[in-house]
Amino acid sequence: QVQLVESGGGLVQAGGSLRLSCAASGRTYAMGWFRQAPGKARDFVAAFTWGGGNTYYADSVKGRFTISIDSAKNTVYLQMNSLKPEDTAVYYCAAGSKYGPIRRDAYYDYWGQGTQVTVSS
Repeated sequence: QVQLVESGGGLVQAGGSLRLSCAASGRTYAMGWFRQAPGKARDFVAAFTWGGGNTYYADSVKGRFTISIDSAKNTVYLQMNSLKPEDTAVYYCAAGSKYGPIRRDAYYDYWGQGTQVTVSS
């Protein structure tokens, strides 16, 4: 069992930046970030694989968001720059135990509690 603890959400103006953190209690194959806006499905944002060090991004955040890892702390970060009102959502950290379709939420075995990000116009 892996526990994920998120932090770093908040309120920011459009064009601003936020950094989300997710501390994991154990090492898994991949870690990802998803988001869910009110009344919408949960969408893939970004992911990182520990083994290959590969990163993956949704087209909507490519060039604005960066996923990174602190191996010593078993923590994954999501640096979000040039934020837009449409980025407003609850952001979830997730961890997957083995190789699989990391852009799909069904792949992940463990989920954080979620953190609210609100971008005002």
